[in-house]
Amino acid sequence: MASNFHIFSYKTRDSLHLKLTGDFDGTSAYELLETLKEYGSIFYQIFIDTHDLKTVHSFGREVFQKKLGSFKQKINNFIFIGENGRILH
Repeated sequence: MASNFHIFSYKTRDSLHLKLTGDFDGTSAYELLETLKEYGSIFYQIFIDTHDLKTVHSFGREVFQKKLGSFKQKINNFIFIGENGRILH
């Protein structure tokens, strides 16, 4: 994982908010995927704020997109926020 990558989270009634910071690489992608897998069926919506990502490495994006498809049905609504959300989605 990129040494400066972090996922900050907070919960509201039916939603989980994830704020991604730092550089998004392959290991960061797996960390985000594991978080989504763990909480995806619990919350009605998951907001993923990508505004504070410094860099999205192409390998991280590819890992995330490829692996997300395998369990996307198990995750409720998730919404990307921020410029980098278009890159990841």
